[in-house]
Amino acid sequence: MFDRQLFGRAAAVVLGLSYLLAAACTQTPAPPSGQAAEQAPAPAEANGCAALPNHAALKAALDKATADEKSGLNNQMWATIVDRDGVVCAVAFSGADRAAQWPGSRVISAQKASTANAFGLDSSSNAGGSGQANGLALSTANLYSAVQPGGSLFGLQFSNPVDTTVAYRGPYARYGTPTDPMDGGRVGGVNVFGGGLGLFAADKKMVGGLGVSGDTSCADHNIAWLIRKNLNLDHLAGVGGVSGDKERPDNIVFDLDNSGKSKGGFGHPQCISTGDPKMLPAVAQ
Repeated sequence: MFDRQLFGRAAAVVLGLSYLLAAACTQTPAPPSGQAAEQAPAPAEANGCAALPNHAALKAALDKATADEKSGLNNQMWATIVDRDGVVCAVAFSGADRAAQWPGSRVISAQKASTANAFGLDSSSNAGGSGQANGLALSTANLYSAVQPGGSLFGLQFSNPVDTTVAYRGPYARYGTPTDPMDGGRVGGVNVFGGGLGLFAADKKMVGGLGVSGDTSCADHNIAWLIRKNLNLDHLAGVGGVSGDKERPDNIVFDLDNSGKSKGGFGHPQCISTGDPKMLPAVAQ
Protein backbone atom coordinates (compact mmCIF):
# COMPACT_ATOMS: atom_id res chain seq x y z
CA MET A 1 0.00 0.00 0.00
CA PHE A 2 2.75 2.41 0.97
CA ASP A 3 4.72 1.61 -2.19
CA ARG A 4 1.68 2.24 -4.39
CA GLN A 5 1.04 5.65 -2.78
CA LEU A 6 4.68 6.65 -3.11
CA PHE A 7 4.72 5.56 -6.73
CA GLY A 8 1.52 7.51 -7.46
CA ARG A 9 2.89 10.69 -5.97
CA ALA A 10 6.16 10.37 -7.86
CA ALA A 11 4.29 9.84 -11.12
CA ALA A 12 2.18 12.96 -10.48
CA VAL A 13 5.32 15.06 -9.87
CA VAL A 14 6.96 13.80 -13.07
CA LEU A 15 3.81 14.46 -15.07
CA GLY A 16 3.51 18.00 -13.65
CA LEU A 17 7.13 18.77 -14.50
CA SER A 18 6.55 17.50 -18.02
CA TYR A 19 3.64 19.92 -18.49
CA LEU A 20 5.69 22.85 -17.16
CA LEU A 21 8.60 22.02 -19.46
CA ALA A 22 6.32 21.77 -22.48
CA ALA A 23 4.70 25.11 -21.67
CA ALA A 24 8.09 26.79 -21.24
CA CYS A 25 9.26 25.51 -24.60
CA THR A 26 6.23 26.98 -26.41
CA GLN A 27 6.51 30.47 -24.90
CA THR A 28 8.31 33.30 -26.73
CA PRO A 29 11.45 34.16 -24.78
CA ALA A 30 11.52 37.64 -23.27
CA PRO A 31 14.11 40.06 -24.66
CA PRO A 32 17.25 40.59 -22.59
CA SER A 33 17.03 43.24 -19.90
CA GLY A 34 17.20 46.75 -21.39
CA GLN A 35 16.59 45.52 -24.92
CA ALA A 36 13.30 46.38 -26.68
CA ALA A 37 11.34 43.64 -28.36
CA GLU A 38 11.26 43.68 -32.16
CA GLN A 39 8.02 44.95 -33.63
CA ALA A 40 6.94 44.38 -37.21
CA PRO A 41 6.20 47.69 -38.96
CA ALA A 42 2.81 48.25 -40.51
CA PRO A 43 2.61 48.11 -44.31
CA ALA A 44 2.75 51.49 -46.07
CA GLU A 45 -0.68 50.88 -47.58
CA ALA A 46 -2.17 51.06 -44.08
CA ASN A 47 -1.27 54.73 -43.68
CA GLY A 48 -0.63 57.88 -45.74
CA CYS A 49 2.81 56.88 -46.97
CA ALA A 50 1.53 55.65 -50.34
CA ALA A 51 0.97 59.27 -51.42
CA LEU A 52 4.41 60.45 -50.27
CA PRO A 53 7.90 60.06 -51.81
CA ASN A 54 9.39 56.60 -51.37
CA HIS A 55 12.92 55.79 -50.28
CA ALA A 56 14.41 56.18 -53.77
CA ALA A 57 12.84 59.62 -54.26
CA LEU A 58 13.91 60.79 -50.80
CA LYS A 59 17.47 59.59 -51.28
CA ALA A 60 17.77 61.28 -54.68
CA ALA A 61 16.49 64.57 -53.26
CA LEU A 62 18.76 64.23 -50.21
CA ASP A 63 21.87 63.46 -52.28
CA LYS A 64 21.31 66.51 -54.48
CA ALA A 65 20.57 68.85 -51.58
CA THR A 66 23.60 67.66 -49.59
CA ALA A 67 25.84 68.26 -52.60
CA ASP A 68 24.34 71.69 -53.32
CA GLU A 69 24.41 73.12 -49.78
CA LYS A 70 27.86 74.42 -48.83
CA SER A 71 27.24 75.90 -45.37
CA GLY A 72 27.95 74.21 -42.07
CA LEU A 73 30.44 71.37 -41.68
CA ASN A 74 29.83 69.76 -45.10
CA ASN A 75 28.82 66.46 -43.48
CA GLN A 76 26.81 63.60 -44.93
CA MET A 77 23.17 63.57 -43.84
CA TRP A 78 20.16 61.53 -42.69
CA ALA A 79 16.60 62.32 -43.79
CA THR A 80 13.19 60.99 -42.76
CA ILE A 81 9.65 61.50 -44.06
CA VAL A 82 6.53 60.92 -41.95
CA ASP A 83 2.90 61.05 -43.01
CA ARG A 84 0.19 63.21 -41.43
CA ASP A 85 -0.31 60.64 -38.66
CA GLY A 86 3.40 60.69 -37.84
CA VAL A 87 4.03 57.27 -39.38
CA VAL A 88 7.56 56.90 -40.76
CA CYS A 89 7.44 56.44 -44.53
CA ALA A 90 11.10 56.53 -45.58
CA VAL A 91 14.57 56.95 -44.05
CA ALA A 92 17.67 57.60 -46.15
CA PHE A 93 21.31 58.68 -45.84
CA SER A 94 23.57 60.46 -48.30
CA GLY A 95 26.91 58.76 -47.57
CA ALA A 96 28.44 55.51 -48.77
CA ASP A 97 26.98 53.53 -45.86
CA ARG A 98 25.14 54.07 -42.58
CA ALA A 99 28.37 54.89 -40.74
CA ALA A 100 29.26 57.78 -43.08
CA GLN A 101 26.86 60.08 -41.18
CA TRP A 102 26.59 60.67 -37.44
CA PRO A 103 24.73 57.52 -36.30
CA GLY A 104 22.77 59.50 -33.73
CA SER A 105 21.32 61.73 -36.43
CA ARG A 106 19.10 58.97 -37.83
CA VAL A 107 16.65 59.17 -34.94
CA ILE A 108 17.04 62.96 -34.72
CA SER A 109 15.95 63.28 -38.35
CA ALA A 110 12.84 61.22 -37.59
CA GLN A 111 12.18 63.29 -34.47
CA LYS A 112 12.39 66.50 -36.52
CA ALA A 113 10.01 65.13 -39.16
CA SER A 114 7.54 64.16 -36.44
CA THR A 115 7.77 67.62 -34.82
CA ALA A 116 7.24 69.58 -38.04
CA ASN A 117 4.24 67.42 -38.86
CA ALA A 118 2.81 67.50 -35.33
CA PHE A 119 2.82 71.30 -35.04
CA GLY A 120 1.73 72.33 -38.52
CA LEU A 121 -1.74 73.03 -39.90
CA ASP A 122 -3.38 73.63 -43.25
CA SER A 123 -6.57 75.55 -44.03
CA SER A 124 -8.74 72.53 -43.13
CA SER A 125 -8.11 73.52 -39.49
CA ASN A 126 -10.38 76.52 -39.97
CA ALA A 127 -13.96 75.81 -38.86
CA GLY A 128 -16.56 77.26 -36.53
CA GLY A 129 -14.68 80.49 -36.04
CA SER A 130 -11.46 78.80 -34.90
CA GLY A 131 -8.36 77.47 -36.63
CA GLN A 132 -6.00 78.87 -39.23
CA ALA A 133 -7.71 80.12 -42.40
CA ASN A 134 -4.50 79.88 -44.41
CA GLY A 135 -2.81 77.17 -42.37
CA LEU A 136 0.29 77.62 -40.21
CA ALA A 137 3.71 76.18 -40.99
CA LEU A 138 6.32 76.02 -38.23
CA SER A 139 9.78 74.65 -38.86
CA THR A 140 11.63 73.06 -35.97
CA ALA A 141 13.99 76.05 -36.18
CA ASN A 142 11.06 78.34 -35.33
CA LEU A 143 10.57 76.53 -32.02
CA TYR A 144 14.01 77.12 -30.50
CA SER A 145 13.33 80.38 -28.65
CA ALA A 146 9.69 79.62 -27.94
CA VAL A 147 10.59 76.61 -25.78
CA GLN A 148 13.23 78.36 -23.68
CA PRO A 149 12.32 79.34 -20.08
CA GLY A 150 9.90 82.24 -20.33
CA GLY A 151 9.04 81.37 -23.93
CA SER A 152 5.49 80.97 -25.19
CA LEU A 153 5.93 77.20 -25.68
CA PHE A 154 8.23 76.38 -22.77
CA GLY A 155 8.02 72.68 -21.98
CA LEU A 156 6.95 71.60 -25.46
CA GLN A 157 10.24 69.76 -25.91
CA PHE A 158 9.31 67.39 -23.08
CA SER A 159 6.01 66.32 -24.63
CA ASN A 160 5.49 63.50 -27.12
CA PRO A 161 8.63 61.49 -26.22
CA VAL A 162 10.38 59.27 -28.76
CA ASP A 163 9.10 55.69 -28.86
CA THR A 164 12.39 53.87 -28.37
CA THR A 165 10.92 50.52 -29.42
CA VAL A 166 10.37 52.02 -32.88
CA ALA A 167 13.49 54.20 -33.01
CA TYR A 168 16.09 51.57 -32.11
CA ARG A 169 14.71 48.24 -33.27
CA GLY A 170 16.76 46.19 -35.72
CA PRO A 171 18.05 44.73 -37.90
CA TYR A 172 20.59 47.56 -37.79
CA ALA A 173 21.99 46.67 -41.23
CA ARG A 174 18.69 47.95 -42.69
CA TYR A 175 19.06 51.47 -41.27
CA GLY A 176 18.60 54.00 -44.06
CA THR A 177 17.58 51.39 -46.62
CA PRO A 178 14.19 50.89 -48.33
CA THR A 179 13.27 48.58 -45.42
CA ASP A 180 14.46 50.68 -42.48
CA PRO A 181 12.96 49.20 -39.29
CA MET A 182 11.37 52.55 -38.41
CA ASP A 183 9.18 52.39 -41.53
CA GLY A 184 5.54 51.92 -40.62
CA GLY A 185 6.05 52.95 -36.99
CA ARG A 186 5.30 56.17 -35.13
CA VAL A 187 8.60 57.35 -33.68
CA GLY A 188 7.29 60.56 -32.08
CA GLY A 189 9.58 63.02 -30.35
CA VAL A 190 9.88 66.81 -30.29
CA ASN A 191 12.96 68.54 -31.65
CA VAL A 192 13.46 72.28 -31.31
CA PHE A 193 16.35 73.24 -33.60
CA GLY A 194 16.73 73.52 -37.35
CA GLY A 195 16.11 70.65 -39.76
CA GLY A 196 12.37 69.86 -39.65
CA LEU A 197 9.80 71.15 -42.16
CA GLY A 198 6.15 70.50 -42.94
CA LEU A 199 5.28 69.00 -46.32
CA PHE A 200 2.55 70.72 -48.36
CA ALA A 201 1.12 69.26 -51.56
CA ALA A 202 -0.01 71.23 -54.61
CA ASP A 203 -3.37 72.14 -53.07
CA LYS A 204 -1.58 73.51 -49.98
CA LYS A 205 -2.75 70.48 -48.07
CA MET A 206 -0.34 69.41 -45.35
CA VAL A 207 0.62 65.80 -45.97
CA GLY A 208 3.42 65.12 -43.48
CA GLY A 209 6.83 66.20 -42.29
CA LEU A 210 10.47 66.05 -43.34
CA GLY A 211 13.42 65.86 -40.96
CA VAL A 212 17.13 66.22 -41.72
CA SER A 213 20.11 65.80 -39.40
CA GLY A 214 23.86 65.35 -39.60
CA ASP A 215 25.41 68.82 -39.69
CA THR A 216 24.90 72.10 -37.81
CA SER A 217 21.24 72.77 -37.14
CA CYS A 218 21.37 75.73 -39.55
CA ALA A 219 22.78 73.57 -42.36
CA ASP A 220 20.20 70.90 -41.49
CA HIS A 221 17.47 73.50 -42.06
CA ASN A 222 18.92 74.61 -45.39
CA ILE A 223 19.30 71.05 -46.66
CA ALA A 224 15.78 70.17 -45.55
CA TRP A 225 14.55 73.25 -47.42
CA LEU A 226 16.26 72.11 -50.62
CA ILE A 227 14.99 68.53 -50.24
CA ARG A 228 11.42 69.76 -49.85
CA LYS A 229 11.84 71.87 -52.98
CA ASN A 230 13.34 68.90 -54.86
CA LEU A 231 10.35 66.75 -53.85
CA ASN A 232 7.85 69.43 -54.99
CA LEU A 233 6.23 69.47 -51.55
CA ASP A 234 6.80 73.14 -50.73
CA HIS A 235 3.44 74.61 -51.80
CA LEU A 236 3.28 77.12 -48.96
CA ALA A 237 2.64 80.39 -50.82
CA GLY A 238 0.04 82.17 -48.72
CA VAL A 239 0.35 79.73 -45.80
CA GLY A 240 0.86 81.43 -42.45
CA GLY A 241 4.21 81.44 -40.70
CA VAL A 242 6.34 83.31 -38.16
CA SER A 243 9.38 84.18 -40.27
CA GLY A 244 8.02 87.52 -41.54
CA ASP A 245 8.91 86.44 -45.10
CA LYS A 246 5.84 85.61 -47.20
CA GLU A 247 8.01 83.81 -49.75
CA ARG A 248 9.53 81.63 -47.01
CA PRO A 249 6.92 81.45 -44.22
CA ASP A 250 8.62 78.75 -42.14
CA ASN A 251 12.19 79.89 -42.72
CA ILE A 252 14.78 80.01 -39.95
CA VAL A 253 14.93 83.38 -38.16
CA PHE A 254 18.16 84.89 -36.80
CA ASP A 255 16.97 87.62 -34.40
CA LEU A 256 18.63 86.74 -31.11
CA ASP A 257 20.21 89.63 -29.21
CA ASN A 258 23.43 89.46 -27.20
CA SER A 259 21.57 87.97 -24.25
CA GLY A 260 20.12 85.22 -26.43
CA LYS A 261 16.57 86.58 -26.41
CA SER A 262 14.59 86.47 -29.65
CA LYS A 263 13.01 89.74 -30.78
CA GLY A 264 10.02 88.01 -32.35
CA GLY A 265 9.89 84.99 -30.06
CA PHE A 266 10.72 82.39 -32.72
CA GLY A 267 14.42 82.99 -33.34
CA HIS A 268 17.29 80.51 -33.69
CA PRO A 269 21.02 80.89 -32.95
CA GLN A 270 23.44 81.23 -35.81
CA CYS A 271 25.82 78.33 -36.43
CA ILE A 272 29.33 77.72 -37.73
CA SER A 273 29.53 78.82 -41.36
CA THR A 274 25.87 79.84 -41.39
CA GLY A 275 24.25 80.30 -44.79
CA ASP A 276 22.00 83.24 -45.65
CA PRO A 277 18.38 82.09 -45.20
CA LYS A 278 17.17 84.74 -47.63
CA MET A 279 19.06 82.94 -50.39
CA LEU A 280 16.92 79.82 -50.04
CA PRO A 281 14.44 79.41 -52.91
CA ALA A 282 10.96 80.85 -52.43
CA VAL A 283 8.18 78.36 -51.73
CA ALA A 284 5.88 77.26 -54.55
CA GLN A 285 2.32 78.39 -55.19
